Amino acid sequence: MRAAIFRDGDMVVDTLPDPTPGEGQVLVKTLACGICGSDLHAFHHAPKMVEIAERSGGGFGMDLKRDIVFGHEFCAEILDYGPGAQKTLKPGTRVCSMPIAIGADGISTVGYSNDTPGGFAEQMVLSEMLLLEVPNGLPTEQAALTEPMAVGWHAVKKANITDEDVALVIGCGPVGLAVIAGLKIAGVSPIIASDFSPARRKLAEKMGADIVLDPAETSPYERWKDEAAPEGYDPKNWMTMMGIGPQLRPGVIFECVGVPGIIQQILEGAPKAARIVVVGVCMEPDQFEPFFGINKELNVQFVLGYTPEEFAETLGFLADGKIKAEPLVTDKVGVDGVKNAFGELANPEKHAKILVEPWR
Repeated sequence: MRAAIFRDGDMVVDTLPDPTPGEGQVLVKTLACGICGSDLHAFHHAPKMVEIAERSGGGFGMDLKRDIVFGHEFCAEILDYGPGAQKTLKPGTRVCSMPIAIGADGISTVGYSNDTPGGFAEQMVLSEMLLLEVPNGLPTEQAALTEPMAVGWHAVKKANITDEDVALVIGCGPVGLAVIAGLKIAGVSPIIASDFSPARRKLAEKMGADIVLDPAETSPYERWKDEAAPEGYDPKNWMTMMGIGPQLRPGVIFECVGVPGIIQQILEGAPKAARIVVVGVCMEPDQFEPFFGINKELNVQFVLGYTPEEFAETLGFLADGKIKAEPLVTDKVGVDGVKNAFGELANPEKHAKILVEPWR
């Protein structure tokens, strides 16, 4: 099979042996696979990514001296089954799956394993027990966005959303857009979104943000206060200061940028008692002043990934039209175009999500 392969620190196109499904596994044809920000980071900083993952207790198990096929946001078609499979779904069925392969040697991460190639290849091996049939005739390119959209839904669930919350999303890249979609499903209103990029702000509106602003022109935290203040709210009134008078609505802020310095900015701008959900994956050392969090009694929650239930719910949201992800797909490439696409994604005005169609 042909694949885009991470080899010796570079992305090359070559032919690999077709994978063979093991016990309880299924062989699939990759129909579409999104390029994730984690793929970009792995391409540019693989040694550091492996080292940090191992130190944090969640190693990817990647041997950088061997070939790796990235790609974990996919929709595929069943080709064949391995021994012991139940064969509940017929060959030709379109499926999605959490990017996990369960084999004789344990669990491996599809797309971040030397032995379990990801969706930048023509074929993959998945675990039958994790397969989800694509429902309601959902187009393949939207089904492939189940994984990144599930990240946003998981973050929203972790935020313990209430009817009174006013949400602020910092950063409207793919992660922030997924969070906005999740907040819309959860019934949060208003949803405020902030990004420097005009193109990303437009996408934030399409995904359901009620108020979209450029932080170079308007402080997202001041705008949040304007929206959260009830009638009669006066922050200088002693009764308000004592918690007796009118109070700001609860605040939940989603950090969806993942670069050093953003957490400190949020701690400085956040209102008292806000919940901060860190969704952006920062792979660099960072620092912040804890006293801001102490003085304001802030709650900081770090999140990663999703549960099997949340993944399945997200596929259902896409199929039912509750998440309208069509605007996110800005280009499609074959395996020969993967390396160039990695560079193109650096331009937020041009791209949000590029899909790899290996058979293209």
